[in-house]
Amino acid sequence: MNYSRFITAVSAARTASPIRLLTELMQRSPPSLISLAGGAPNPNTFPFKTASITIGDGTTVEIGEDLMKRALQYSASAGIPELLSWLKDLQKNLHNPPTVEYQPEKGQMELCVTTGSQEGLSKVFEMLINPGDTVLLDAPTYPGTLAALRPLGCNIVNVPSDQHGIIPKALKEVLSRWSPEDAKKPNSSLPKFLYTIPNGGNPTGASLTTDRKKDIYQLARQYDFLIIEDDPYYFLQFDKPWAPTFLSMDIDGRVIRTDSFSKILSSGLRIGFLTGPKPLIDRVILHIQVSTMHTSTFTQLMIAQLLQQWGQKGFLDHVDGVVDFYKKQRDVMLVAADKWLKGLADWHSPAAGMFLWMKIKGVSDTQELIMKKALEKQVLLVPGRAFNINSSNPSSYVRASFSLSSPSQIDQVSAVLLYLPACQLFGQICYHSASCHHCH
Repeated sequence: MNYSRFITAVSAARTASPIRLLTELMQRSPPSLISLAGGAPNPNTFPFKTASITIGDGTTVEIGEDLMKRALQYSASAGIPELLSWLKDLQKNLHNPPTVEYQPEKGQMELCVTTGSQEGLSKVFEMLINPGDTVLLDAPTYPGTLAALRPLGCNIVNVPSDQHGIIPKALKEVLSRWSPEDAKKPNSSLPKFLYTIPNGGNPTGASLTTDRKKDIYQLARQYDFLIIEDDPYYFLQFDKPWAPTFLSMDIDGRVIRTDSFSKILSSGLRIGFLTGPKPLIDRVILHIQVSTMHTSTFTQLMIAQLLQQWGQKGFLDHVDGVVDFYKKQRDVMLVAADKWLKGLADWHSPAAGMFLWMKIKGVSDTQELIMKKALEKQVLLVPGRAFNINSSNPSSYVRASFSLSSPSQIDQVSAVLLYLPACQLFGQICYHSASCHHCH
């Protein structure tokens, strides 16, 4: 891999902060070291002394005075050592990346902790995209991704997809406008990367099949582009075995993977992690040094203490419990949709994630339905146009999240928000009988 061709001039110009290097050197040094170098505040002046955090099973995570001093202090930009070590072992166990034993310059697997996966994703985009560069993604997609991409001035090319994610044949057709040899030409317009949410895609709920991933990876090799595997719902796959990841197939070192603890441990703690080839992850770390400096030491230590206490088995047991909860929520959503919306909307059962993506029949654009009619009835979903590359384009879809609402609320929303407006408020022909009390 020639990583230099992917990196922007701004990213290539980043150098290590000498103060950050001294901070990390001091943290690796024995207690006998006397340092007058750092500008760290004295932790004895901090008002917080200890913490005891109760876990759902009744056990506790204890942060004593010594550990609290460390938790409230600056730490390494890549992440605290014990959390990094635990996460690397997890990635090896779950994905067995081929690049683990590679030489660093050849794309050895590296990892860094980020303030939620969104920070990592945003920094990856800024590392890779110059104005005018071409990138590939399957829209509709996560609005946060679109908001991060648009200001960078890139040319976003949509790749057709269905309920099973990106269609490899369609991707091949999109790529046919270029030649694989274009990768060797300076200032080539060949796409730099493909971005995808492979499991429980936001908003569609689509999950890529293993065969499609293999075909997509081969096209990435043929045309020499990177794959950004944004996988916040990896741990919310409803059926086992879980699908193999792009990271598990990455023999070249061309996959950058984002993971998140937001959906399974806490969204407010803001802990995510990036895994990918060391030459690229190192660039992201340099960016972290001059922006956030590092993810909160306290939240990293709190999660590290919990994960070490649980071990991988305990962590995966917890994940199983979370999956069971969301699977039941999904099933409630599907029952409600089938009860109230049959004939009025189309949808596919999501295999992962938190969302049901519904196409409302006979409605060309759901914007008014959601932002006006729905609010009048005190319910809210997200109109489909929010997930389009061009958010002004109409969409007949809505995204329903089944993560927070109770079964009765999900049933109520399905009945009031979608069934009634589709029949009555928009003056559609009722798909039901003349005795339908919503319409007559």
